[in-house]
Amino acid sequence: MSAPSPSASSPSAPGRHLGRRLVQLYAGLALYGASSALLVAAGLGLEPWNVLHQGLAELTGLSIGVVSIIMGAAVLLLWIPLRQRPGLGTVSNVFVVGLALDGTLALLPDAHSLTARVPLLVAGIVLNGAATGLYIAARFGPGPRDGLMTGLHRRTGRSIRLMRTTVEVAVVVTGFALGGTIGVGTVLYAVSIGPLAQAFLRVFAVPSASAGSTVVAAATPGRAILRP
Repeated sequence: MSAPSPSASSPSAPGRHLGRRLVQLYAGLALYGASSALLVAAGLGLEPWNVLHQGLAELTGLSIGVVSIIMGAAVLLLWIPLRQRPGLGTVSNVFVVGLALDGTLALLPDAHSLTARVPLLVAGIVLNGAATGLYIAARFGPGPRDGLMTGLHRRTGRSIRLMRTTVEVAVVVTGFALGGTIGVGTVLYAVSIGPLAQAFLRVFAVPSASAGSTVVAAATPGRAILRP
């Protein structure tokens, strides 16, 4: 009997891609939480949603990671009237990012001098861009907060950019009023995360499976950079 051909004996291409996508999903979510912890430790300004999470943490006495999980679950409930359908990445996002954020903060030493805080800020932003690329390229669905924005876009007919700007300005203002940190890091994050995420999306792009495959999720719309 002749030896089996490579295509018959090796795992299917969709199966190989599914494994890679799962690794990217959870690596990206964990890295996102860890990179957010670096921004918290730097104390020079947070990304918009974590300004709100930090403010609520100050108000409630809960950790910022726990607040992130609670807020993620609450935002996910808002998907119901918007008729959004969560994916594996959506549900995983709620828990993994917050746990990784708190876990990393528990390991980081206090940073008091600018010579320590500035590198933490830069590393946090760059790694956040890498995490965004990993997570989105896995194609398991948007995070709760980004699904909210795309859902509002679909229901209102307004642009995603307008919806994102409106929501993120609101959470920053609210978070700052509650004691969240905004600063140069918030501005630097805002202007750099888009280009960084686009660059890392190209680096971590997973080849599409053949047409009709049931294991490949729909691609993220090219018109929006979606973050967890």
